[in-house]
Amino acid sequence: MIKLKRIYEQPEKDDGFRILTDRLWPRGVSKEKAKLDLWLKDIAPSNNLRKWFSHDPKKWKEFQKWYKKELAANKQTVNELKRIVKIEKKVTLLYAAKDEIHNEAVVIADFLQK
Repeated sequence: MIKLKRIYEQPEKDDGFRILTDRLWPRGVSKEKAKLDLWLKDIAPSNNLRKWFSHDPKKWKEFQKWYKKELAANKQTVNELKRIVKIEKKVTLLYAAKDEIHNEAVVIADFLQK
């Protein structure tokens, strides 16, 4: 089971294995407060793609297309994530974006489920 959650939300027991998917550490969150099991920054979109997207919903479809290409090319990191999802009963992908619909964790979860 894969769950998505903003890192600014309170950690909960039912989060299971908590993975931060952002390349940059979220502002205002201490490592203690984050309660991470893993920071998988290599799964995040490239800096160029991240900057181009800039969380603009109008660019969402194009962002998904390009990010899924990046994920497909990032076999080692994606395989590491797949292994964790297979081993753990619950995995929560954490992201810092304010937009709960248009962020990298949504694309990662979709990519893994296909």
